[in-house]
Amino acid sequence: MNAPLPDVPEVRVVGLPQLTQGFDLVERLDLAMHLKVHGPLEPVTGERLAQLAEDISLRGRGGAGFPFGQKLRAVAKSSIRRGVRPVVVVNGSEGEPACRKDTVLLNRAPHLILDGALLAAEALGARTLVIAVTRNSTEVSMRAALAERGLSDRRGQQLRARVVRTPERMVSGEASSVIRAVNGGPALPPGRRERASDTGVGGAPTLLSNAETFAQLAIGARIGARRYGHTGLDTEPGTVMLTISGAVARPMVVEVPTGVPLRYVLQLAGAPPMPQGVLTGGYHGNWIDAAAVHEANVSRESLAAVGGALGAGAILPIGPETCPLGEALRVANWLAAETAGQCGPCRLGLPAAAGGLSDVMNGGGPAALEALREVTQAVKGRGACKHPDGSARFFASTLSAFTDDLAAHVLDGGCGRETTGVLPLPLPGYEEAVESISSGEKVFIDWTLCQGHGICAEIIPELIRLNPDGFPSVADAVVPMHLQGRTQRAVRRCPQLAMRIEQTAADRAPKPSGRPGTARLSGRRSGT
Repeated sequence: MNAPLPDVPEVRVVGLPQLTQGFDLVERLDLAMHLKVHGPLEPVTGERLAQLAEDISLRGRGGAGFPFGQKLRAVAKSSIRRGVRPVVVVNGSEGEPACRKDTVLLNRAPHLILDGALLAAEALGARTLVIAVTRNSTEVSMRAALAERGLSDRRGQQLRARVVRTPERMVSGEASSVIRAVNGGPALPPGRRERASDTGVGGAPTLLSNAETFAQLAIGARIGARRYGHTGLDTEPGTVMLTISGAVARPMVVEVPTGVPLRYVLQLAGAPPMPQGVLTGGYHGNWIDAAAVHEANVSRESLAAVGGALGAGAILPIGPETCPLGEALRVANWLAAETAGQCGPCRLGLPAAAGGLSDVMNGGGPAALEALREVTQAVKGRGACKHPDGSARFFASTLSAFTDDLAAHVLDGGCGRETTGVLPLPLPGYEEAVESISSGEKVFIDWTLCQGHGICAEIIPELIRLNPDGFPSVADAVVPMHLQGRTQRAVRRCPQLAMRIEQTAADRAPKPSGRPGTARLSGRRSGT
């Protein structure tokens, strides 16, 4: 079986690099190297920035593909109407096992992302910038990048900037989940759909977009719409970042101009010459067959024309030696486990669909297949977030793409092939193994004051749990940086004032930069 993808896999480029420029020189472009490679960037007014985004046909690169210029205008309009300064959020929450293109940019070109985000913040008059990330390596890189620019979350600064860590889960990257996490809540959809451009972080109009989207905006602002349009298709100019994994010899992230044949990109990664199928757009995407692969180019429109999807930029071929329904079942079980558990389609529908696919594979016959189709249809359009819809799309695509294998399982009891597990999924226990960056602080409880209200355990269950008597027990006294905010809130909300936070002995020495931990953060970049 394939191992999980590394945070930063091999990076390749087709044609001239734009987002990946300078990757051949250093592993990570710090601010000095970034300026040498890309040059300085002048501020742009709000109207000019929105017009630029429209001129280069910039759409969100996180999966939804919403026009960035339209989003920018909506935030500006809402901000003016309400008389409230907006907030800019970079969504670097990449919780899908098959996606690494944003992680690569966050780790290797963090200042290109910040360029785009700061352009938007300046144009909108925003005073708050938030970068949401899911991995230890991306948190390290982005904290170091903010420090290199002298940006922090201190009061009194013209722009307050901070990094927020979200769990490495599928639902954590959904826009409403990110906003909820930035507001101090759990990284889960809130159960109601609100437009971030109207009400987002702290109730303010919020411009939230994917990390690659902001990097593309920075490239467009530097070289202009005309030069940007010289690369790729006229209708979808520029390049895209793709993560290629599955049945390939070399899993990689590749920057490729739109319009390049999809088969060429797959050959670059060492995919089978005649794949049994290719999953496009990631685990919320669509399967296409080998014939469609030879017709399709790398573009949103071309992939959609053959039944595929660009989505989050993940492309996953499978070879003829594995059972495609078995591969789909592995993903289906993971999707069902990734639910927020807050609405029926997620909590009940997706596990039922995964169970239905298992029944089909294990001799359930036509009745099991019909039941699976009914469950998949019932899930669509009824969830509190996009996870049920995306998962239902994956189920429906699986049933329509592999009809011969489906018939073999339904009518003959199986296709005769084992499931080799070529699609990347996290190893068991990955949630417990996630690394954290220490803040150098510890939580202490004064047992002479504590009366067992349990509020602290509700706010920071990662650190504090209740013992059988109902009193808090410190599970891990060291506070990770991404839990600092919630830990401080738990201390403030303790009715008996029984909690406190103290620096550990090793971290009581003053930091040279005045920013806690920045020296350590930049020192841990090796090997990323």
